[in-house]
Amino acid sequence: MKFKNYKEYQDLRKALIDEANTLLSGGKVDESNTKQDEVKLLDTAWDDFAKAQANLNALNNVKPVIQLFGKGGTLTMGEESTQEDIHGSKEYRIAFANYIATGKSIPTKFLNVDESTTTGDVSSVIPTTIIPRLVEAMEKIGMIYPLVTQTNYKTGVNIPTSIVMPVATRVAEGASSDRQKKTTAFISFSKFKLRCEISWSMEVNEMTLGLFETAFVRQVSDAMVKKVESEILSTANGTTSCKGILAETPATGQALTAKTLTYEKLAEAEAALPEEYEGGAVWCMSKKTFMGYIGMTDANGQPIARINYGIGGKPERTLLGRTVVPSGSYLPSFTATLTAGTIFAFLFNFADYVHNTIYDMGIQRKQDWDTEDMLTKAVMSDDGKVVDKGSLVTISKIV
Repeated sequence: MKFKNYKEYQDLRKALIDEANTLLSGGKVDESNTKQDEVKLLDTAWDDFAKAQANLNALNNVKPVIQLFGKGGTLTMGEESTQEDIHGSKEYRIAFANYIATGKSIPTKFLNVDESTTTGDVSSVIPTTIIPRLVEAMEKIGMIYPLVTQTNYKTGVNIPTSIVMPVATRVAEGASSDRQKKTTAFISFSKFKLRCEISWSMEVNEMTLGLFETAFVRQVSDAMVKKVESEILSTANGTTSCKGILAETPATGQALTAKTLTYEKLAEAEAALPEEYEGGAVWCMSKKTFMGYIGMTDANGQPIARINYGIGGKPERTLLGRTVVPSGSYLPSFTATLTAGTIFAFLFNFADYVHNTIYDMGIQRKQDWDTEDMLTKAVMSDDGKVVDKGSLVTISKIV
């Protein structure tokens, strides 16, 4: 794989991920896995390219590095790097690591280089070489985040839903089709700040640059994915954060109620799911709720709930043959005392939920006035909402 610069690498990576999402939403799992393998190969090629470029720059412009950390646990290096992407240069990466580890100010030449990459209260931008690793880690962590559609549209732009979820039509040979213009079917993403606080021990001062960046990616991606997933499965109305799936009102006949867990209610939910949304829709409920169906059988004595063990022994749960996504961290489990009106399970195609971010990730470091602790705050702008609620079928508790 060949690319000239970081932007071209990003464009290629996004195109492959979009293709993988489209194939997966269409039920083509093997083809989607093939595209995901291509993403991994592309990432490996970029790493090799970046290392080769860094080595070349070192030979041409940079003095050899004698030691990584100087006095006081501060990272050191030779002369300035001359890379085009100033926020991806090794010099900036080291300055960023020093800022996180010791609070040392980032040199002014790195500040306000591109004001569009800041979020208002961010004092330093996350190096551009780390962002792809953050995005990739976020896509691998969790159960819900990897299933939703990921975009990076600019905020405030009206986006026709046909762009996000395209529809194909057949035409006669040699004939053209009429252009379809949707005047009301569009979405517009806002810009909400997603913030998480991370803590660093004194040992971070002894880390090499590579180990520091790996630890940084792990902590930030884990915290942000958990927050995004909780909002995706919430009743948040989208005024200050992503709009949750359960904030949507299901179509007529698709909001069901149940007193107990029964086979008949599952069959009713399946019947309520429109045929055009059959492919891709999955069950979402807590593991405890799912286990309540274990042992139930249909009229022919066949179990309605199954647990298979795939590659590596990872459990794969199904109800009436449909995949179940465990969501106990975000959805309440069914109990006899569950509050009436509380949704404990639902059907939905997560590809119909779009999470949008412009990846303007940054960091701010400050001291807590009351505890005197040093707090490191990671900030990212994002938004999310349902673009098609046709596949949403909910089951809520009734007394």
